[in-house]
Amino acid sequence: MTTAPPEPTLQPPTPTTPHFSPSTPPPTTSTSTSSSTTFPLPPWTSFPPFYTLQPNLQTRARQYELWSTLLQTYARHHTLFRLSLSSPPPNLFSNDRLNRALKPSDVRALLDHLSKAENGGVVEWIPPSAPSSSSSGGRAEQSQAVYIWWRSPGEWADALYGWVEETGQKGAVLTLYELREGEAVRGKEWRAMEEGMLRRVLGVLVKRGKAQVFGLESGEGVKFF
Repeated sequence: MTTAPPEPTLQPPTPTTPHFSPSTPPPTTSTSTSSSTTFPLPPWTSFPPFYTLQPNLQTRARQYELWSTLLQTYARHHTLFRLSLSSPPPNLFSNDRLNRALKPSDVRALLDHLSKAENGGVVEWIPPSAPSSSSSGGRAEQSQAVYIWWRSPGEWADALYGWVEETGQKGAVLTLYELREGEAVRGKEWRAMEEGMLRRVLGVLVKRGKAQVFGLESGEGVKFF
C-alpha cells in the first residue's frame, strides 16, 4: 500500500477523537480460527469507529483501504480463498472486546467496493448456482460468497508457471485435481485454491500462450508450454 497523507478523523474533530490511522499505537488484539494459528489483528481494529462505515467520503475511502489490507493479510495468513456472507470467519468483521461489528449491509458494501477493478479487484463475487427469477439488481445482490484474491490472478499465474518450470512440467498434461490437491503441490500457496479461481489463473496463462486447457467439466487437463 502506498504512503497515504494524514488520515481524517472518523468523527467530527474533538480533543479526544483518535485519528483513523494504522500508525496510532493502541493495544493490539488477536483472533484465531479453527486452525491452530493465531492471527494478530492490526492496531486500528481497536478503534470502535472502524466497525461503522463513515459518511465522510474521504474518511470512508481510507477506511476501505484499511479493510482491504486486513482482509488480504487475514486470508493470506489462513490460506483462505472463499468467504461466505452467511458464515464469515469469526472475528474478522467484529471485535468482541469492543462489542462492535460491521453490519451485514456494510460488509456487503465493503465487498462490493473491493470487487471493482479500479479498487484492486481484491474480491470477486461468486455467481449463485441458481439465480433468483425475481432478482433485478445484478450479480452482487444475488451472490452470498466471494473469492478472495490476496494475490492477483497474474501473480498466481506467475507462481504456478514458475513451479511448472522448476519441476520440468513443460509439455506435461496435468489435471485440475493434481494442480489443486496433488502431492506435487503440497506446501504450495495455491494448494486447495477454489476451482473457479484456478480456472481464471489458467486463463491468464492461456492468454500468455503458456498453457492449453483440454476437455470440458470432468476430465479436464492442462498442458504447459
